[in-house]
Amino acid sequence: MTLNNLNIPKEICQQCILPGTFPGIKFNDSGICKYCQKESSSRQIKAVEKKSEYRDRLDSLIKKIKGTAPAYDIIVAFSGGKDSSYTLKLLREHYDLRIIALTFDNHFVSPVAFDNIKKITDKLKVDSIIIKPPWSIVNEIFSLTSQKDIFSKPTLLRASSICTACIGMVKSIVLKTALEMSIPLVGFGWSPGQAPIQSAILKTNPSLIKPNQDALKKAYPLELSTKLNAYFIPETYFDKFKDTFPYNIHPLAFFDYDEDQIKQELKTIGWQAPEDTDTNSSNCLINAFANKCHISRHGFHPYVLEIANMVRQGIMSRDEGLIKIYTEQNTEMITYAEEKLG
Repeated sequence: MTLNNLNIPKEICQQCILPGTFPGIKFNDSGICKYCQKESSSRQIKAVEKKSEYRDRLDSLIKKIKGTAPAYDIIVAFSGGKDSSYTLKLLREHYDLRIIALTFDNHFVSPVAFDNIKKITDKLKVDSIIIKPPWSIVNEIFSLTSQKDIFSKPTLLRASSICTACIGMVKSIVLKTALEMSIPLVGFGWSPGQAPIQSAILKTNPSLIKPNQDALKKAYPLELSTKLNAYFIPETYFDKFKDTFPYNIHPLAFFDYDEDQIKQELKTIGWQAPEDTDTNSSNCLINAFANKCHISRHGFHPYVLEIANMVRQGIMSRDEGLIKIYTEQNTEMITYAEEKLG
């Protein structure tokens, strides 16, 4: 793939990859966006120091918690994609944690990703569970969010409505399972661009989780929201488990992150990159369609803020970022999703 084949917008930051269509964006006379203008070498040095600090914090937390729970030290949201696979490998090999991996089957998981789930959990000797809602429910969720933005505007800066609906269910199911099984840690494979390092080690708080969940449930029509109750945290849990809410961790925010190196390491334990997903996913078959819906409605790619952050941090080159965001969406995968949703 060369840059000549990309759909690069005329107005775009000359340092990262944010387009002129991104909400609230401003450029200086040199074509540098306001986010890049805030960056400095001193901030980058502090970021390195912050990563070291968070590794020490995780070491201390694991030392305190490891072995104290009945069966598992951590539950990890595991899609079979590269980031969650690498997170699983890191937590198993670096910390030797007792892990249970939870996979949310949204009916659009790539067959190769499913193979990766089986291979990786077997190789790392990790227990695995899969939650698969009925197709009728998933179809209703994705059909709704493909046509309408039902979530708050800030969420649309970071993800499509389809992805927001899906990950909302993932986070609820994983936390619900952690509470029910007395698991003290919940792990996610967020990339360094997806979530700030400040949230990389965070004690979950029922007084914050509950209003967030209420807002998520209210975004859906009442009939659909009622069908989704089984996947959300029951009201009684907020009091029943108020003293045992787990820590959320996403270690890729403060461990070294290099996509090519990660893929090479994962190959040693049997992981394969699927060929039926888009440039921003290594597990999901609806992502290209979700991206297309978001771009059509809002004029910018739902992954652009994440990838721009990674370019800004020096984790990814600008050319790599341009390819990830401005490559034409896979028309075959878009058609596949449209036909499946009906």
